[in-house]
Amino acid sequence: MVRRYLRLLGVQLKASGLQALQYRADFFTEGVTSLFWIFTALAPLFVVYGKRPEVEGWSFGEALLVVGWFTLLQGLLEGAINPSLTGVVEHIRKGTLDFVLLKPADAQFLVSTQRFLPWRAFNVLTGVALFAYAFWLLGRPPSLTGMLASVVLLGTSTLLLYSLWILTVSAAFFVVRVDNLTYLFTSIFDFARWPSSVFKGVARGSLTFLFTYIIPLALMTTFPAEAMLGRLPLLSLVGAVGGSLVFAWLARRVWRYSIGHYTSASS
Repeated sequence: MVRRYLRLLGVQLKASGLQALQYRADFFTEGVTSLFWIFTALAPLFVVYGKRPEVEGWSFGEALLVVGWFTLLQGLLEGAINPSLTGVVEHIRKGTLDFVLLKPADAQFLVSTQRFLPWRAFNVLTGVALFAYAFWLLGRPPSLTGMLASVVLLGTSTLLLYSLWILTVSAAFFVVRVDNLTYLFTSIFDFARWPSSVFKGVARGSLTFLFTYIIPLALMTTFPAEAMLGRLPLLSLVGAVGGSLVFAWLARRVWRYSIGHYTSASS
């Protein structure tokens, strides 16, 4: 069963790659555009750290790790998650999801892998480059245990991001348009470029709770950065893994419930 789905994933990746290579100029243009976007993402960090060495216990090099994780996950979101699941909304709106549901494979898997944007790999490579530059600024390499923990958290962060997007897309089964929800999700995700401890003010406690447990942005970028720095408690690592599994289970349940309320074009 697993081998079968791996073959299906390989077919989908190959098809997306061939489609991208049909328009090579667009491929490289989008790649260069992605690199320019990185500079806009770094600009606020240079402004904030221009007159101070630390913000809420985070130096510039340490905060750069958080931006690196944000950039890497942004590449995964826009290159692997967003293109496929946005297409689901169109299928639901037009009543053509029947063509997916009738195929002899899991519908959630099919709709989640129907399209990829390979040029977004530039964001992933840029995120890795930011990691290298951040540790060069810090004057030390990451520890082996920190790297292993960050690899685990890469899996949990991707799973969390995917699960939250599944929950957002599932709303399309009940409302006509979910464009505002998708824009809202993307806007909220922008907060993940900052360490979770920088949010100040009266609502600081509520924001920390919101970005850790409700919309777990801290688990996606701050926790992996702290793991690379070697200061993430083991309990937090276990909690991140457990939390991602809970979100994945919830997303699966919501998806299956939503499928049961799907009205096809022939209904």
